[in-house]
Amino acid sequence: MDKTSPIGVFDSGLGGISVLAEIHKQLPHEDLLYIGDSIHNPYGIKSEEELLSLCLAICDELMEANVKMIVIACNTATSACVNTLRKKYPIDIVGMEPALKVAADQDPKQSIAVWATDFTLKEKKFADLMDRFKDSHTIYKVPSPQLVRLVEEDRLSDEEAVDQALEDSLARSHQADSIVLGCTHFVFYKEHLKKKLPDTISILDGNEGTAHHVRYLLEEKGLLNCEGGSIEWRNTMPEKIEQSKQLYQRMEESQ
Repeated sequence: MDKTSPIGVFDSGLGGISVLAEIHKQLPHEDLLYIGDSIHNPYGIKSEEELLSLCLAICDELMEANVKMIVIACNTATSACVNTLRKKYPIDIVGMEPALKVAADQDPKQSIAVWATDFTLKEKKFADLMDRFKDSHTIYKVPSPQLVRLVEEDRLSDEEAVDQALEDSLARSHQADSIVLGCTHFVFYKEHLKKKLPDTISILDGNEGTAHHVRYLLEEKGLLNCEGGSIEWRNTMPEKIEQSKQLYQRMEESQ
């Protein structure tokens, strides 16, 4: 492993592409290797033991590719096994968590809706995060599995289905002051949401902060690459690779 080694990024399917795009935006000279585990999607309904087994297999594959860092571009997988993965592998493992702190820091006493998978919202990791802010903020947990399915089923252009899914999550958000997109799949709906909501409601995700952290860790270890910029695509369902590239292009155009 050296500075020209790639950064490994993985997700339960295609949601992590939103993280990949942000990393590439901030670090355009890094080589990136993306693995989407579409055959086992969704992760949000699986047990912790199942998720750990799946993530270990992916990380083993990334280590065989000589990556210098692994980014778990999935809030659910991070909740389930980031600590175990950090103990097992001798490189930095960067995880994701809902940007609840970012939302809470914006304004005291506001209400915040956290959209995420059932697994993320039920895990101790999120409970601990929520405990830090629940006394000063009203926090609503909004499981939104349909938003994951629409991305994985390549139905983002199905305006009726997208609108219905967003309206369902909004109805359970109690007119919150901020909406936290606590699943990387949900970032694909950000522009749709902006059109539905007044400018006074903040829409936040953890992608930018994750990419900042990746840069910080690489700089700290002298591993920043100044010569690369390629992206290698892998998926446990190879037929999903073309869809992955199209979603990535969509993210590139929206940035």
